[in-house]
Amino acid sequence: MAKKNLFCNLCLLTLILTGCNGHPEEEQGAAYKFVGNTVYVDPGSVLKEKLKTVTVEEELYSKEIITAGTIQPIPTQYAYIAPPFAGRVSKSYISLGQAVRGNTPLFEVISSDFIEAQKEFFQAQSERELALKDMRRKEDLFRNGVSSQREMEEAVNLLSIAEKEYENARAALQIYHVDVDQMVLGQPMVIRSPISGTVIENNLVTGLYLKDDAEPVAIVADLSQVWITAQVKEKDLRFIHVRSEMDIHVPAYPGKEIKGKVFHMDEAIDEETRSVKVLSVCDNQENLLKLGMYVTIHFTDEPRDQVVIPEKSLLQDEKTTYVFVAQSADVYVKTPVELDVTKDGKAFITSGLKKGDVIISEGGYYLK
Repeated sequence: MAKKNLFCNLCLLTLILTGCNGHPEEEQGAAYKFVGNTVYVDPGSVLKEKLKTVTVEEELYSKEIITAGTIQPIPTQYAYIAPPFAGRVSKSYISLGQAVRGNTPLFEVISSDFIEAQKEFFQAQSERELALKDMRRKEDLFRNGVSSQREMEEAVNLLSIAEKEYENARAALQIYHVDVDQMVLGQPMVIRSPISGTVIENNLVTGLYLKDDAEPVAIVADLSQVWITAQVKEKDLRFIHVRSEMDIHVPAYPGKEIKGKVFHMDEAIDEETRSVKVLSVCDNQENLLKLGMYVTIHFTDEPRDQVVIPEKSLLQDEKTTYVFVAQSADVYVKTPVELDVTKDGKAFITSGLKKGDVIISEGGYYLK
């Protein structure tokens, strides 16, 4: 009797193990059956009524890239002011925040180096005048047969050399916006603004001695337009182009949007961050953007057709985002998709689906 019971128990265990080790690719259910990634739904089941489908469509969509940036001056509209010669500040014409035009006097410096440059100019001017007089005298003598051809040519050469030295000395002073025709020997050097703008830094003190390699004592900047420097990830570069528009959000001014355009994109990628520096020009007539300020930038790509599906049709497992694509009325395939963004109940898909596909829009979670 004991042997008979043992035999029955072994048979029962065999049946249980056989039932547990069915076909590995099939999962049986009352209403549906999985074979691999394909699910077969019983057309007569209650589940069938809970599954709703929709045809995949395309919509115009503008890809948006969001990144951080900082406000920087435009180099051609930003000037460090420092004297070209060592000397002592004798007079200042400016104050912090003052608006100035190009060539406006900023301050005066009494400089022995500048006086020496003045002397060289006046000496070259005097030598040029003497050479001109000598040439004219030799020319007159040559016409009257008193001077030789050789003496005449020497006078012309000396005049040519004197004129070159004079022009060099004149040009050396004009670089510093000196009016050499009105210049008086010993006058202080006037430092002028190279651009129009606002004095945003002023460290001038009357009587201060400045070395020729001293740090700038003032900064003039035109901040009516500024640069915004941002780092854009390598994977997002295809969505940004020169002259692409962008919206700038400043934490200091919540709710206010400032417009700008991409001006330049670097040709090299930062190997550490795998990003590219993008420069954008932004209007700053209201003077809201301050140098060094952090901002959030929304780059917007040109509109293009992109696959769009209802957001609620997306399903998620441990590794992928997927949807069920209909192969026939009762057959669906689990299909991985790449999601770009969800917005207003819609999901914009970059790969995995195409226009015209039919997918389960509601009830797909019953098949998980």
